[in-house]
Amino acid sequence: MNDQHKSPRHRARELVMQGIYQWRVSGTTVSDIEKQMQNEKNLGRYDKPMYARLLRGVLSNPGDLEAMLEPHLDRGVSELSTVEYSVLLLAAFEFAHQPEVPYKVVINEAVELAKTFGGTDGHKYVNGVLDKLAPKLRAVEFEHARR
Repeated sequence: MNDQHKSPRHRARELVMQGIYQWRVSGTTVSDIEKQMQNEKNLGRYDKPMYARLLRGVLSNPGDLEAMLEPHLDRGVSELSTVEYSVLLLAAFEFAHQPEVPYKVVINEAVELAKTFGGTDGHKYVNGVLDKLAPKLRAVEFEHARR
């Protein structure tokens, strides 16, 4: 899918995932990541307020998000690929702090990001983890969807 066919919200998630990736690999601060984004050309259309809200939200307390994910992982957080880690952190934040976004949308977006940026079967792993996490963080919504 080229950038012209991506929704501004999907593009914002891609950029947030890339920012989380950069933060994990190089320790870059949120403000430095945001400054780099402002100077970047050819980013395509993206939802700027959503981008800022998600990036700041995820990186304000990644330890809490890791703790939400850990019971559903088959290995330690430090052993996740950087793409899997970035996608899972973003999805965990959306589950926990963006209740207006349906859990199925969060999972679908995360799987698409993992397919685009991750390894061969990374999207399957992301899907499996999020399928276990969704009922914990979105219990009410999950129950309504199951009826």
